[in-house]
Amino acid sequence: MGDFFSEYQMILIGLAAVFGLLMAFGIGANDVANAMGTSVGAKALTVKQAILIAMVFEFAGAFLAGGEVTSTIRKGIIDASSMTDTPELLVFGMMASLLAAGIWLIIASYFGWPVSTTHSIVGAIVGFAAVGIGMEVVQWAKVGSIVASWVVSPLLSGTMAFMLFTSVQKLILNTENPLANARKYVPFYMFLAGFMIALVTLLKGLKHVGIDLSFGQAVLIAIGIGAVVLIIGKIFISRQKLEVSEDKDFHYASVEKVFAVLMVVTACGMAFAHGSNDVANAIGPLAAVVSVVESEGVIGAKSGLPIWILLLGGGGIVLGLALFGAPVMRTIGKKITELTPSRGFAAELAAATTVVIASGTGIPVSTTHTLVGAVLGVGMARGIAALNLGVLKNIAVSWVVTLPAGAILSMMFFFMLKGIFL
Repeated sequence: MGDFFSEYQMILIGLAAVFGLLMAFGIGANDVANAMGTSVGAKALTVKQAILIAMVFEFAGAFLAGGEVTSTIRKGIIDASSMTDTPELLVFGMMASLLAAGIWLIIASYFGWPVSTTHSIVGAIVGFAAVGIGMEVVQWAKVGSIVASWVVSPLLSGTMAFMLFTSVQKLILNTENPLANARKYVPFYMFLAGFMIALVTLLKGLKHVGIDLSFGQAVLIAIGIGAVVLIIGKIFISRQKLEVSEDKDFHYASVEKVFAVLMVVTACGMAFAHGSNDVANAIGPLAAVVSVVESEGVIGAKSGLPIWILLLGGGGIVLGLALFGAPVMRTIGKKITELTPSRGFAAELAAATTVVIASGTGIPVSTTHTLVGAVLGVGMARGIAALNLGVLKNIAVSWVVTLPAGAILSMMFFFMLKGIFL
């Protein structure tokens, strides 16, 4: 089979790179809105500012930290060792999966549905493997654990967001003097945000730059960074003036200004965490194709991740967000429940924490489900009437459709590629 790969090497790698770029574009258009939608909805950032911030942090996350989750996506879902005699089928399958998932994400983004990029690629890989190679190739237990994480992630982030926002209400918003209490308590929320974001950066981001810290060292450094954020926050809040003659609503305006700054911090962290977690969906299958083609059909040698693949993943994400990210941003930020900076902050911090836990344990969670769960949790803290149930119904339907849509498209493209090349 080596002849096939040496003959078509450039064509196969070129096509795989184009499909990988399309998938990364889809991730940018659909998923990055999750990191930024809350900030835009709460008016802490304009759409333009959100896109600029996300570009920097998503790209940094994807480029610096993207290698860790890649191995779970690439190796876990199908048993590649059973395809050693037919490596070309693995190559066609991974290419078909990228193309299928990319197209589905772009369709969903057009309609403003926040769907899961992880669902899309998992559905696509399962689809081609079950039909093109055989049901026994699919690691159904692995697929089951990924499906379980889709229920666990919104539940976990929703519960955290509910508790966080309830604490903000009790300690600050529903008190006699919200601004005085904000001065007292907000620095602790700032510490939490700084600590969480530093932790994800240290544990995930620096490993691939050659700085390998133990968990204990990372926690100590993160505590230090959290403390610095706390001090800066304290200085900033002490400068917030409140005129006694102003009505109570203005207390809220002053308090929300403080949370707006916090939101920008958490949004940056969320974008970094997202870039490091979800770029795997685009570059995992691409790396698999490149390694099989370059080794002329050898599967299983642990492939290093070439720098150009990380660059392509990060670049595609940035492009998708800039050109196509606004519809999903509106759904997350404005249509589920009305967000203010304090509500958006609670949702973002809860979602970021869930992503940290997930990437630390190597579970490919869906940032979409995590964030929608967190926004729901914040809405629930204000009662069920605060939620737009019609929009939630559409989101739920789009979630259910994503797996089969990815699978069906992937089967079609798999047989097309097979027909063209073999």
